[in-house]
Amino acid sequence: MMGEIVSLKLHRKRKERAAKAETAAENRVQFGRGKAERKLTDALNEKAAKDISSHKREE
Repeated sequence: MMGEIVSLKLHRKRKERAAKAETAAENRVQFGRGKAERKLTDALNEKAAKDISSHKREE
């Protein structure tokens, strides 16, 4: 009824690698866009805001 022998050092290293991989994935999402893509997104957001504000009725 013995369990498997587990190397705590390897377990710790795997856990640290997984945490770093998760952080890297988050950073890729946050910072992984180029300058042209950021400018395009900003321009589209500004146009959408302008279109919405132009459809508002004045009361």
